Amino acid sequence: MSSACLQALADRLRLSVKVQPRAAQTAVVGVQGNELRVRVAAPPVDDAANEAVVRVLAETLGLPRRSVQLVRGRTSAHKLVEIHGLKLPEAARRLGIGP
Repeated sequence: MSSACLQALADRLRLSVKVQPRAAQTAVVGVQGNELRVRVAAPPVDDAANEAVVRVLAETLGLPRRSVQLVRGRTSAHKLVEIHGLKLPEAARRLGIGP
């Protein structure tokens, strides 16, 4: 039903993300392979790009910032994010990766 980049666990969702820092605009781009592509204007310095990723995902999902957490990939372009407070079908729809 949804992309392989978004998985449902017992009480949360896991989202695989590929980040492009120093982009012209901050935006969720779409799915590429098994990852959601996210472009952020922030540079990959002092956690600025990580914060921008969490912020754009929270805004896109309509969730408070505290409901979206980076759990892996702090220094990598490939990240794993956990999302609390949404079911998989609704999260997929809001991210533009659902049916």
